[in-house]
Amino acid sequence: MKPIKITRTARIPDPLRILRYRKAPELGPNILFFSGGTALNGVSRVLKNYTYNSIHMVTPFDSGGSSAKLRQAFRMPAIGDVRSRLMALADDTVIGHPSVYRLFTYRFSRNTPNEALTRQLDSMIQGRDPLIHSISNPMRRLIRNQMGYFQDAMPPGFDLRGASIGNLILSGGYLNNHKHLDPIIFLFSKLIEARGAVRAIVNDDLHLAAELEDGSRIIGQHRLTGKETTPLASPIRNLHLCKSLRKFDITESELKRKNRKLLEKADLICFPPGSFYTSLIANLLPRGVGATIASNECPKVYVPNLGVDPEQIGLNMDQAVVKLLGYLQKDTKNAEGKKRLDFVLVDQKRGNYPSRLTASLMSDMGLQIIDTTLISEQSAPHYDPDLLVAALLSLT
Repeated sequence: MKPIKITRTARIPDPLRILRYRKAPELGPNILFFSGGTALNGVSRVLKNYTYNSIHMVTPFDSGGSSAKLRQAFRMPAIGDVRSRLMALADDTVIGHPSVYRLFTYRFSRNTPNEALTRQLDSMIQGRDPLIHSISNPMRRLIRNQMGYFQDAMPPGFDLRGASIGNLILSGGYLNNHKHLDPIIFLFSKLIEARGAVRAIVNDDLHLAAELEDGSRIIGQHRLTGKETTPLASPIRNLHLCKSLRKFDITESELKRKNRKLLEKADLICFPPGSFYTSLIANLLPRGVGATIASNECPKVYVPNLGVDPEQIGLNMDQAVVKLLGYLQKDTKNAEGKKRLDFVLVDQKRGNYPSRLTASLMSDMGLQIIDTTLISEQSAPHYDPDLLVAALLSLT
């Protein structure tokens, strides 16, 4: 039987649809996000009230902050953004596991001597530290086990100052599972009762590398964001995956089959706000991502950044949309007639965007601009998570 495609007129916001999801979030839609960093955490905290079925594809290519210490020590993908998103989706109510939540969000002091932190870590692994002693078995035993694997592999003198306990648990589980992230992410999700699925887009130990318009090359996510180093002086021409931080050695990676299946079942695919290249475009680099997006006929929506994103130097709103489509089309040359993007969701009345979208250009590319209220007096100059979630839910 030939499949029948049904379309509908969407009301934004759609109060009845939103109310229905609020009453039964376990039956909520599979909204899939491509993101990294912390920009989407506020949205995630709101979203879990409406659906337990959101899907978050997160970049594992970060090379700065505390992730850098772990990556250097264990030659592993970055897990900081995975942990951050999981905690944003955690059931942090008394119905969940608040003692587990407290432990997983705990960070070692940056001002305490490393020797003292090493003793504190050992106390946690032994089950004596109050933070872990308050957790009942078998959860406590599972957590201690993962932390023990981290301790056994920890290089001499490893700097624990500022380390996230959640990151150490994920790292220990990664090492315990023969350098596979999925098993420990699954366990971590169950321990915190995450109201959604979080996945690293790939498991590979890779980095980001950029070619700039002025001909120069930069390796490392932390050198592109403008947060830990001087902002870029030249626009990014191309973004690649690279084998190491030491050499511009471009490589390829492939979307995992499990992640492909999650993409295929999404009811809505969202390209949300966040660092344009290192959080959004980076997720589209592995082979198979663009093709799988094109094969899913669900609505696809892009929510542009507000304000100034140092990575978007030289890009106006129109150019950002064109650039996004370009990366989506890289491995979809044989997907003629398949849509990679349907909507650009904006609040042009209240939003401080780099420029305005050109309606005729968007129409020529087959895209529809949805201009609606996404920013409140309380949230300005940022998106209001409640308004943005309501708009996305209304499109499902």
